[in-house]
Amino acid sequence: MRSKIKWAALAGLVLSFASILLHMFLAKSSSSLVQYSAVAAFTEDLNHIDTAVGKGAGYRRLWGKVMALEPLEPYANPRTTPYPVPDGQNNGFIYAKIYGGFEKIRTSICDLVAVSRLLNATLVIPEIQQSLQSKGISSKFKSFSYLYDEQKFIAALASDVVIVNTLPSKLMEGRKRKQYPVIKPPSSSSPNYYLHEILPKLKKSKVIGLILADGGCLQSILPSSLVEYQRLRCRVAFHALRFRVEIMEVAHQMVARLRGSGQPYLAYHPGLQRETLAYHGCAELFQDVHTELIQYRRAQMIKQGIIKEGLSVDSYARKGNGSCPLMPEEVGLLLRAMGYPPRTRIYLAGSETFGGQRVLIPLRAMFANSVDRTSLCSKQEITNIIGRETELPPDLFEFSPSKSAKQLKEEWDKAGPRPRPLPPPPERPIYRHEKEGWYGWIQEKDSEPDLSPNDLREQAHRLLWDALDYIVSVEADAFFPGFDNDGSRWPDFSGLVMGHRLFKMAASKTYRPDR
Repeated sequence: MRSKIKWAALAGLVLSFASILLHMFLAKSSSSLVQYSAVAAFTEDLNHIDTAVGKGAGYRRLWGKVMALEPLEPYANPRTTPYPVPDGQNNGFIYAKIYGGFEKIRTSICDLVAVSRLLNATLVIPEIQQSLQSKGISSKFKSFSYLYDEQKFIAALASDVVIVNTLPSKLMEGRKRKQYPVIKPPSSSSPNYYLHEILPKLKKSKVIGLILADGGCLQSILPSSLVEYQRLRCRVAFHALRFRVEIMEVAHQMVARLRGSGQPYLAYHPGLQRETLAYHGCAELFQDVHTELIQYRRAQMIKQGIIKEGLSVDSYARKGNGSCPLMPEEVGLLLRAMGYPPRTRIYLAGSETFGGQRVLIPLRAMFANSVDRTSLCSKQEITNIIGRETELPPDLFEFSPSKSAKQLKEEWDKAGPRPRPLPPPPERPIYRHEKEGWYGWIQEKDSEPDLSPNDLREQAHRLLWDALDYIVSVEADAFFPGFDNDGSRWPDFSGLVMGHRLFKMAASKTYRPDR
């Protein structure tokens, strides 16, 4: 009897060992395709009452077009006749440095083209600083071409503004010697500001530089007399700003994979960004270090005069009046209440989700087919977008010097009255993760650390991820924003997507939740 048990145990061990080897072999052979797993593993909801083929009343309610808006067609061409075409005889050149993320870059370019036509100036291709600040990125994609197609941009606006790639050589030498004025216009400036403040300087120096850092250098709603400039901004946003071919190809492949088996998909952008959360005072919606990070940024905004309120506010009261984003679990409940089944395909957009993947866990639990770009793109496709880059050394963290006994004594004396001191806690090792990154500078420093070369490169890469998310969100069968139109006058990702969807296909399903 014992011998049989031994043989059975031995057989079990052999089978277990063989199973482990088989799994290791499969994992190794499919390592390059592991990121496709979410696409291949899309589970179909077998309980659909109205399938995509039948397209019954339930399907039309969730995915169908808005009947009242179907007759609307996009049209941004000039309607004033005659519409003067620019020529080489103008007031001079305008070059610009654009700071900020994807939303601020896109809005700034639209305003910059309108300002160039308003001042009758030649526009030099804008410089996107977030890509230029990163060292070692692909030499094939630099500045404006890191995101957009330069030649299509110039050709699409040939009837509106004269655009050149660079300044003429003589003028470029003058720029290097800092001979020309450089101005940072206030955010949402009026047309009169440019006509009365900028135009005289442009006529005098023939070259002027603009620094755009707040996401918009021209007021959003122009007077009725300048309606053609409003249409010009539409032509820039929806016709001239074409992403480069590598980005378009990967984005369209992502859309095709999401729509596999003829299924529709919904795109969702959480809108959880540190800047926005700090501006509206939504720190209490988070926990631990994230609350401190938001409050630190809010304190900076108060010092800069961006916020006129105090540091501590009631986050739950703010959320009650709609000033804070909807949390992912709330969005999940809303979608389920509207009738979206648990197997709905949801694309999670946004290169930055403050709080990380942890805040998305409840939504993923409610909708199993929630995916993002990491689930839809292979490593090779990501490499094709980024291009060949120089490898950067890893960030080396330097521990702060230990304090001497004299310094510790001085700090103790300055601390003031205190209760009877407790015995010191036992010593324990200080782990690396407690000293670097967010935890380290919040605990030990009053200022945010400078970005490392790897941080700068990651910022540049975020522009590419946002571009992919933008295309997938615009093409989605339905779009749900977690936060938009927040009143801060800063451009937001969801607002850009909703505007593009309204222009391109006004009847498509785009939700505007009442927060």
